[in-house]
Amino acid sequence: MAVLSVGYYLFSNTLANLARQNIATGFGFLHKEAAFEIGESLISYSAADSYTTALLVGLLNTLKVSLIGIIITVILGTFVGIARLSTNWLVAKLAAIYIEVLQDIPVLLQLFFWYALFYQFFPSPRQALHPFNGLFLSNRGLVFAVPQYHPAHAFMLAALFVAGIVIFFLRRWATKRQAETGRIFPLFRTSLLLIIILPFITWALAGAPTAMNSPTLRGFNFSGGLNVSPEFMALLLGLVLYTSAFVAEIVRAGIQSVSQGQTEAAMSVGLKPGQILNLVILPQALRVIIPPLTSQLLNLTKNSSLAVAIGFPDFVAVANTTINQTGQAIEGIAMIMAVYLIISLTTSVFMNWYNNRSRLIER
Repeated sequence: MAVLSVGYYLFSNTLANLARQNIATGFGFLHKEAAFEIGESLISYSAADSYTTALLVGLLNTLKVSLIGIIITVILGTFVGIARLSTNWLVAKLAAIYIEVLQDIPVLLQLFFWYALFYQFFPSPRQALHPFNGLFLSNRGLVFAVPQYHPAHAFMLAALFVAGIVIFFLRRWATKRQAETGRIFPLFRTSLLLIIILPFITWALAGAPTAMNSPTLRGFNFSGGLNVSPEFMALLLGLVLYTSAFVAEIVRAGIQSVSQGQTEAAMSVGLKPGQILNLVILPQALRVIIPPLTSQLLNLTKNSSLAVAIGFPDFVAVANTTINQTGQAIEGIAMIMAVYLIISLTTSVFMNWYNNRSRLIER
């Protein structure tokens, strides 16, 4: 009751202060014209669009860097964590240096470093680095050629989706077969072939389109192709390198939590090192790895809000611009809190679901 009373007092007092200062409240401003440009967008956007569209652009940019960052972080962190336990002295020491250095430098400083690197050390578009045809690297970002749109690409995407479904059921069958007979099915190689062959066959049957949308220098910048901005690259590099250092330690701790006797037993039955890691060590280590890994993935998503420091138009940056133009700070801050809460809860729910599926079931 006391908490509700305090909450009511704060809410009513805030409304009274806003009314006394003639500050508008509510979310009616979302339908008004935004009147500001956004440098990077996954959807069509102009200054004539509403604040709702502008905030959606910021949200999509946040999701883009978070999803790509999570995937790369898990892969890189797992690789470095395994390298940290390597019997090769040089590999183990390099992994240890990577972890110690990147963990001890604040992520914001790393963002500033990569941002300054792209703008200070890379040439202008007219003198852009051109390692091979169709790719340019300058202080305006990375620009490279992409396939020109063709209806065949939609069918290739559908074929890739079908390949994913086939791999899902194939994995279930292979797991059941291995449990019953002990025979190992080459799932990785088969999955890789399916991912490559099915879209390739679709591409060939649809006419094998090869037209490319290549970048060309026009004025002071490039036109055409796909442009990855320096802000996005700096943000992605900073988040991935910083978070992967912590993920590497989590992976190392998870692997070391598995008894040495498990490895020795696997070696005694003739399993190869790769099979020991994939079939014996990692399945048992996941129960230790997944809970702290979830926390690090959440940290990566929340740290993406630091994008405002280097000018990447994520949700926080767009919301701050909206607040400055409308003066409705309470609504803007509330939307920022709600968005990051939903993203964090969604990530947590997925990781908890995966943790429940991968946990050891005792007989």
